[in-house]
Amino acid sequence: MFPRQGWGCAAPHSTRSRALHVTRTSPRLGLSGSRLDGRGLGALGARGRLGGLGVRCASFQSGEEKSGHIRAGRNEGILFFENVFPLRLQKLLGIPFASTERPPNFLNYIISPTVTGTDPSAIITKASEQHNLSIRATETLLRLKEGGAFVKFTHDGRIPTSEVEKVLKQYLKEKRIKPWWSPWRRMHVSLVKGRPWVEDLFRLPTPRVRVEFVAPEPGVEPVELSQEKLYELFRPYGKLNDIIVQPPDDKVLPKFAYLDYSKIGTAVVARNCMHGFLVGERAGGGKGGTLLRLKYEEKIKAHWIRDWIVNHPRIVIPILAAIVAGITVAVFDPIRTFFVKAHITGSLKIKEAKWYQWVVGYATDFIPWHQKHHDDEGMEAVWDDRKDNIEQIKTWLIETADTFIIVQGPRGSGKRELVVDQALQDTKYKLILDCKPIQEARGDSATINAAAAGVGYTPVFSWMNSISGMIDMAAQGATGVKTGFSETLDSQLAKIWNTTGTALRQIALDQRHKDDKDAHLGDDEWLEAHPDKRPVVVVDNFLHKSQEAGIVYDKLAEWAARLTTANIAHVIFLTNDVAYSKSLSKALPDRVFHQIPLSDCSPPVAKKYVMSYLDADVADDPPPRDGSPKVIPSETRTDLQELDTCIDLLGGRLTDLEFLARRIKTGESPTKAVNEIIDQSASEILKMYVFTLETENRQWNPEQAWLLIKQLAQHDSLRYNELLLSDTFKTAGEKTIRALEQAELISIVSSPSGRPSLIKPGKPVYCSAFKRLTQDRVLQSRLDLAILTDLVKVENATIDKCEGELLRLSEISGQPSLISGRVQYLLAKLAKSQRAVEGYEGEMVGLKKVLANEN
Repeated sequence: MFPRQGWGCAAPHSTRSRALHVTRTSPRLGLSGSRLDGRGLGALGARGRLGGLGVRCASFQSGEEKSGHIRAGRNEGILFFENVFPLRLQKLLGIPFASTERPPNFLNYIISPTVTGTDPSAIITKASEQHNLSIRATETLLRLKEGGAFVKFTHDGRIPTSEVEKVLKQYLKEKRIKPWWSPWRRMHVSLVKGRPWVEDLFRLPTPRVRVEFVAPEPGVEPVELSQEKLYELFRPYGKLNDIIVQPPDDKVLPKFAYLDYSKIGTAVVARNCMHGFLVGERAGGGKGGTLLRLKYEEKIKAHWIRDWIVNHPRIVIPILAAIVAGITVAVFDPIRTFFVKAHITGSLKIKEAKWYQWVVGYATDFIPWHQKHHDDEGMEAVWDDRKDNIEQIKTWLIETADTFIIVQGPRGSGKRELVVDQALQDTKYKLILDCKPIQEARGDSATINAAAAGVGYTPVFSWMNSISGMIDMAAQGATGVKTGFSETLDSQLAKIWNTTGTALRQIALDQRHKDDKDAHLGDDEWLEAHPDKRPVVVVDNFLHKSQEAGIVYDKLAEWAARLTTANIAHVIFLTNDVAYSKSLSKALPDRVFHQIPLSDCSPPVAKKYVMSYLDADVADDPPPRDGSPKVIPSETRTDLQELDTCIDLLGGRLTDLEFLARRIKTGESPTKAVNEIIDQSASEILKMYVFTLETENRQWNPEQAWLLIKQLAQHDSLRYNELLLSDTFKTAGEKTIRALEQAELISIVSSPSGRPSLIKPGKPVYCSAFKRLTQDRVLQSRLDLAILTDLVKVENATIDKCEGELLRLSEISGQPSLISGRVQYLLAKLAKSQRAVEGYEGEMVGLKKVLANEN
């Protein structure tokens, strides 16, 4: 246990000895306060007497009479003891003890010299007794922030002070006194040669000491000491790493030099022993001498961190990239996985919570005037017709076959409603990924945001993609190697979909219980054995505008293939493109896909759909107050007899049928509603395919679109290869036809072997719209005139080629008979083109008359 006594200066235990002994005193003489030191450990300066022995203890850390200096008189000397207190204590605790008169009391029991055995006065007493020296300690000045203490002593003058220093050094070397906080480093003592400055400023020691050369009195010119002289004066106090003198061209006064010690402790000793030391003329200090003034200097290398980073980019940049990647994986990936899971399970959606649905249902039943709105009015007839397709999809979802399910059909055929609202109605975990907003997004950032929003991936820093790209380019230009900061659009999308795959796997495995019969199975085996527990991913609008970004769809198909083959989820593709197998076969080349083709409704089903739509609200209407039966529109309206003819004109596309039913429901007759729909479709065709002003991104011209419209108005379908033989489609004809199919003006029907066979209108209503357009004589004359103009240009170009070749043949000398066949061929071809031009121009005359005479 630590003794409860304090520590301070005390009278010697032998009156016959002239040496001063420091002994333990009462607790009041300890660190917290003393009659001797007045203020304790943090106080120095006040003087007192103990037992009339003349022993004085400095109590303030500001020197004698708070002057900041200690004076040594005749037959007196000053010693500095190092390692009396922990050197880093003041910095560690963060308490400015130099400006505090009362340090914490607990230090009395931790670092008191009487506890640690580092009491300087006691060491002097023991050393004097051992070596029979006549020295007496008269005053002790503690330096807590420097970890040492000054001790003023007196002697009889028979021995020099340097001999006292040697004796004490030898004593400490033999005894090897070490405090408990420094088991590897013992105490040291040195004789103070200068006039120490014992300031109580909050300045902490450093290994670097600044030595300034000043004049001892006005009118004396100081001398700048050389490195050799500085080494001679300061090397005895410890190992010097470097001596840095002031540059010759430096105008800073006074002149100075830097001493870099290897340890802080040696710098402390040198500063306290040599401050105020006067270098005489013989020692190289000039005629009047040179006074040394020492102070601690922070050794700061300006911007060394920045300079190291700038000078080592090949090391720093990969490290930063690794740190960023590590933070992303360790912090953001789990957060994003959580949000994707919440998006799929709906745990953060209030409207999908059971309690919310219960409250809404209860309120709906309680409030009698609240009516339920049906978004799928009349769809029962369609679902009855497609019941086999619905059941087939449900059956595939409980099978273990790891392949895709593809539902293909034209736009507006009800693919999404069939799968999501019917086949997956009872599926708890499903993810709907719509490719349309991803494909229609402009720019990489918008595409990344659209893909992240589709799966609930958050947080997403899409704006960082462009910034990191610029950083990567700058770093590559500086270092010559890629840093890996920037990521391509494909890698960003792959990261989003891979995180989604991780969330889907966790959702599937969360349904596993410890008490299951097959709980012993591994995760992969359990997923393979329970296909009904897998979530369902529905990829809607697959291959939407596929000609603009096929790579995105390829990556999406590869991700879907990984989900399917790893038994993580079932994947259903909804597409309008008939050539979907080309893209999906790359991802699963050894699988046979489950396919469901959807076509337009048959006329009986279409009529039933319209009738059901009209009668859908009758069940929710309150009964008449007079007790009469409800009025059913399909039974009371007489104009519904026109439906058969109208549906033949309109076709069986669900979107068109719903539009027709809504117009009839507002009070229009079926014939008027169909005519309005046909006229609207005709206007859309002219605007989108014929009169479009923006022709830069369009891969067809108005003449090609009009030729298809004109021929499809006359025939229900066209032969694909026959159309390619026409002069209008002679240049890039197949590419133009595919572009018009993607724009949904036409649809291409393939043969059983997969080759393009027939061309039909893109929508059933377009057939009637095409006929309506061709009945406009002015429009037909204008567009036919444009077609004939193009044909005339083609024939004139043929005539020019034939004439040019005939001219070159006529220049052959001798006119050999071997070229007569070629000449006859060219003449016949020229005559044929000439007859065609004459026929086209004759037709153009009639068309121009129509344009001139009719509005």
